[in-house]
Amino acid sequence: MLKIIGISRSTYYYQKNYRVEEKKVSEGRPAPGYSIKEDGQKVSDEQIKEYLLEEIAGDGFNYGYRKLSKLLRRKYNLIINKKKVYRLCKELDILRPQRQKKISYPRKLARNRTIKSSNKLWEIDIKYGYIIGEDRFFFVLSIIDVYDRSIVEYYMGLSCTAKDLKQTLLRALFKRRQINELEKPVIRTDNGPQFISHTFEEFCKKYTLEHERIPPKTPNMNAHIESFHRIFEDDCLSRWQYETYAQAYESVAEFMVYYNERRMHSSILDLSPNEFYKKQQCENMKIKEVRV
Repeated sequence: MLKIIGISRSTYYYQKNYRVEEKKVSEGRPAPGYSIKEDGQKVSDEQIKEYLLEEIAGDGFNYGYRKLSKLLRRKYNLIINKKKVYRLCKELDILRPQRQKKISYPRKLARNRTIKSSNKLWEIDIKYGYIIGEDRFFFVLSIIDVYDRSIVEYYMGLSCTAKDLKQTLLRALFKRRQINELEKPVIRTDNGPQFISHTFEEFCKKYTLEHERIPPKTPNMNAHIESFHRIFEDDCLSRWQYETYAQAYESVAEFMVYYNERRMHSSILDLSPNEFYKKQQCENMKIKEVRV
């Protein structure tokens, strides 16, 4: 039969017994979502993105991804290769060709202010926590009123996008009944990717919010939210080793209630933030003016 149809025996039996399966394209292992420092400490990709944005806004404004890789290794002791830095830069749209594009809205730098009442200046920032049992990070975005020290609103999740930021801020405006006020609180942030996004900028324009950003490497201009994060770290995050996200969520929720309702602050007459905020609505509560 093979002779009749003109096929050699070796070809026939090779195809019959050793049929080669189609190669499947490997998608590779998923990105872990963090890098490791030389001392073994894990640093989330979101934190590394903040490092990159701070560096290109400062001395590294003219660096490409290769030099940024070396800068991360030298300055932050990160064990990271240039391929990952390239990917993160691409996600942030800060690769050199893209970085030449002009931003369509002006950047407004934070200026010195004297705050004498609530709802005049809110500081916003993000804190990262770690879940040991699930080997992943979670994010806590907090909005603090610099005068009464209240955490007006917060968000917690396994990711934190500009959409989450604007929804959290909108809840805060409704909570303090500021949504229809002509003079709304000034919003002060650092230069994180959520805060410089077009989504958040358009939200601020829609609700006539004044958004100002602190210069790179000046955390003292965001001192109140940084101080809160230190309390948050000492009194909550560093006290427990979370096995699940549910445990972390419950712990953070309990801490926020404790901080707002029961924790005393010497700067607001040894009252809790919510107690001071309610009393100043009907009494003349004199405290030292806040200079930022």
